[in-house]
Amino acid sequence: MRSGKLITRLDRYMFRQLLVALIAVTGGLTALVWLIQSLRFVELVVNHGLSLVVFVELTGLLIPSFVAVILPITTFVVVQFVYQRLSGDREITVMRAAGLSPFELSRPALAVATLAVILGYALTLWLVPASLTSFRQFQWEIRNRMAAFLLQEGVFTQISEDLTVYVRSRDPDGTLRGILIDDGRNKTAHATILAESGRLAEGPDGPRVLLINGSRQEIDHRSGRLNVLTFEQNALNLNDNRGASSERLRDISEMSLGELLYPNVTNPNDVPKWIAEAHKRLAMPLTALSHALIGLFAVLSGTFRRHGSFVRPLAAIAAMVLLLASGLAIDNLAARNSALLPLIWLHAVAPSLVCAWLLFGQQWRSPRRHLFAPT
Repeated sequence: MRSGKLITRLDRYMFRQLLVALIAVTGGLTALVWLIQSLRFVELVVNHGLSLVVFVELTGLLIPSFVAVILPITTFVVVQFVYQRLSGDREITVMRAAGLSPFELSRPALAVATLAVILGYALTLWLVPASLTSFRQFQWEIRNRMAAFLLQEGVFTQISEDLTVYVRSRDPDGTLRGILIDDGRNKTAHATILAESGRLAEGPDGPRVLLINGSRQEIDHRSGRLNVLTFEQNALNLNDNRGASSERLRDISEMSLGELLYPNVTNPNDVPKWIAEAHKRLAMPLTALSHALIGLFAVLSGTFRRHGSFVRPLAAIAAMVLLLASGLAIDNLAARNSALLPLIWLHAVAPSLVCAWLLFGQQWRSPRRHLFAPT
């Protein structure tokens, strides 16, 4: 009974350290990746005048996808670090001397890895597709609909590559004063439009501005003459889709698992790519368990050395780098040829089976040996 209570306390002690470290490392690494990746969307703030709140809300939708990719890696890092520290402090040695088997020493890490697998499935099958759908929809609305409504006073707002709007001032009722528009969407009729005032409105094809008392200036490319057209009222479409459909096309990362397994695509060559993405979502969370067992094997296998050893940790890190690199290659090959889909599952499951057999195989075989041993 005392031995059982001791093992339970040790399990809680090690599980607590592993879980806290996993949360801290995953959170810190996710924040770092988010900071680096969010720099790609700074142009939305600079060119479209988005507020900091909208910027954080937009880039925050990418966090679940970062966590889904980082979680298996941080599981390996945490298991490797915590168990190496316990081994360096001789705690692993004391636990072994108390009679704990390799499997009993590994139970806290396996429990944490199981939680990582469950969280990975929740992310890849539900949260990541939903967040990426919201992100791309939000980004599309900013680029095609919202940008025109975020015009700032005295600032040249670049709504698209070929459309820039300047507003001198904005009245409390929304009336724009002193409008200048550089419209180069039509390559054969690059126009500069000036207007005393105007108002923004939502049209069927996106935002448009109603210009009052202005002029439209164009240069005739054939004659080189400047053509000036004055108007009392003119409506100009500010949409950036250039006559395309107002519906946004969904990306493969936004599709549900059912849509990926049973693709409905116009190009048959895309079918292997969609099916490979479905198998990748189903297999990727299992890599957290494989990575945890690689870290356990690096620490718990072999003989104990007083001054420690750098060979096994470095070998585990090299194995992790090799697994990550081979995973990328396998994903690309399976996306081209569906016959290679089993490689995705082999890559996700085989390391855990091999490490588990090397760590716990002798312990699992020993009861049989005692059972058939001569009396």
